[in-house]
Amino acid sequence: MYPENLKYTKDHEWAKIDGELATVGITSRATESLGDIVFVELPKVGKEFSQFAEFGVVESVKSVSSLYLPLGGEVVEVNDAVLKKPETINSDQYGAGWLIKVKVKNPAEASNLLSADDYQKLL
Repeated sequence: MYPENLKYTKDHEWAKIDGELATVGITSRATESLGDIVFVELPKVGKEFSQFAEFGVVESVKSVSSLYLPLGGEVVEVNDAVLKKPETINSDQYGAGWLIKVKVKNPAEASNLLSADDYQKLL
C-alpha cells in the first residue's frame, strides 16, 4: 500500500530520495483523512527549510493541514500542476501529485524517517 522506495514522516509526508534530490508529497493515508483537496500553498523556489519544518498548507473540504518537510534543504522545484489542480493530490499521491523537490542539505537526516513497514506499523 505504501511504496517501499519512499521514506515517511509521522505527519504523513513521503520523500523519494535520489542522490541529493528529494521529491516530497503526502501519503494516501493523509489524503483519505483530509478528503477532497481544494487548495495547496507551497513555497517559492530558493526557499530553505530545516528538517520537519512547516513548508506549506493543504486545504480540503474538511480541514486545513500544515505540511512538514521530511528532509532539510532548498526548494528547487514546485509542482505547479497541483497548484492549478489540487485534486491531483487525491488521485495520484505518489506520482503526478508530488508537491516539491528539495536539494537535501544533510543526507544523514534520512535516518530520522520511517521505512514503509515502520510507517504501516505507526498507522
